[in-house]
Amino acid sequence: MTRIFEKLFGKRRDRKNEYSLTVDIHSHLIPGIDDGAKTTYESIKIIKAYKDLGYKKLITTPHIMWHRYKNSSEIILEKLEYLKDSLKNYKIDIEIDAASEYYLDENFANLLKKRDVLTFGENYLLFEMSYTRAPRDLREIVLDIEAAGYKPVLAHPERYLFMHEDFDEYVSLKELDVYFQVNLNSFAGQYSKNVQKIAFKLADEGMIDFLGSDVHKLSQTQTLKRVLESESIERVFKKNRILNDTLL
Repeated sequence: MTRIFEKLFGKRRDRKNEYSLTVDIHSHLIPGIDDGAKTTYESIKIIKAYKDLGYKKLITTPHIMWHRYKNSSEIILEKLEYLKDSLKNYKIDIEIDAASEYYLDENFANLLKKRDVLTFGENYLLFEMSYTRAPRDLREIVLDIEAAGYKPVLAHPERYLFMHEDFDEYVSLKELDVYFQVNLNSFAGQYSKNVQKIAFKLADEGMIDFLGSDVHKLSQTQTLKRVLESESIERVFKKNRILNDTLL
């Protein structure tokens, strides 16, 4: 088993060093409002797993995707308070907050105009788009986000298939001051070998700003644990300025 682990993830390491993460900025932990945790009990089990991994703060990010998940700031914040109360009842001492993962659609454009968006840290705004093609006006959307006073953070850039054939697509977004949040489990090949390859290329080019778990279910925390205990995380930290723990 040890040889198999090292082949997939690199040698095991002690997490209690300079490469540890204590803040997560992308997850789906509020029960029953998107494709993440379905019940409060499932949320509690997942959050307990984060705590066991050494996390001190979770910024969970439910989808707002109008054709699938018609969430709002009000819904998310209300459900967050219920989850906080549940954590107290289970005596799990971990800080939890909420932002959102915004899908670039017409609803997002309307929310942005009204400044009705949930951000984290210093006005970081997490967004995603179709995996197979970019919005025709992607550049304009990014500029609109910035003009509104927010810092655009692209969720899991390594997963956008239309960008895989032309790495300059990534470079162009970085030139627009877009922050990149790569999913930790991408380094383990959770999504595909091609996604894994791009994740490491982004790391080696020093283009990663945030690392996220993007956990939707308990089983994904096991992969997360393996990544955090592997040499992959050191490779990322050595070549990138990871901002997660500035949010603590």
